[in-house]
Amino acid sequence: LFEIVLVWKLDRFSRDRYDSAHYKHILKKNGVKVVSAKEHISEGPEGIILESVLEGINEYYSEELRQKVMRGNRESAMKGQTLGGVTPFGYKTENKRLVPDPMTAPVVQEIFTRYAAGDRLVSIARDLNQRGYRTTKGHPFGKSSFKTIFRNTRYIGVYKYMDITKEDPSLRIVSDEQWEAVQSKLSDTA
Repeated sequence: LFEIVLVWKLDRFSRDRYDSAHYKHILKKNGVKVVSAKEHISEGPEGIILESVLEGINEYYSEELRQKVMRGNRESAMKGQTLGGVTPFGYKTENKRLVPDPMTAPVVQEIFTRYAAGDRLVSIARDLNQRGYRTTKGHPFGKSSFKTIFRNTRYIGVYKYMDITKEDPSLRIVSDEQWEAVQSKLSDTA
């Protein structure tokens, strides 16, 4: 149905030499060529070597970028900075750091207190929804909404990223007693 796959540059097709070779081979068997709009690669033997060099450079760039991003994320984590993603319920972001949100942090305390005291998750969710609260993604609370809340160590002031664990008292919303009571209850129901 088509004779060419037109890409802006070869790195838009793939930044992995092995994937590139595999999929180009499949295309070639079906009479389809990969053509780069920006890189003029001749049909002769010199085109083969140029394409191989460009694919190697693309893979190198991708791997180097991955390492830089990982290093940057680790450095940000060591400083206790947020790395993006969804802000946990009960927090807001200020100057690249999570801080308790005065509007929703008390609700997190309430959730932990009520669950530890024996309230059912369904009734906690129903009550929060009736009061107009929503999850950080803007959805109504449901039974499963509490799973990530109850497992997030930031609520007790512990920041975790990969192998980095850092205590940060400014993150604390929940007391150790509330945390332990909920964890104990969760392990009993598991």
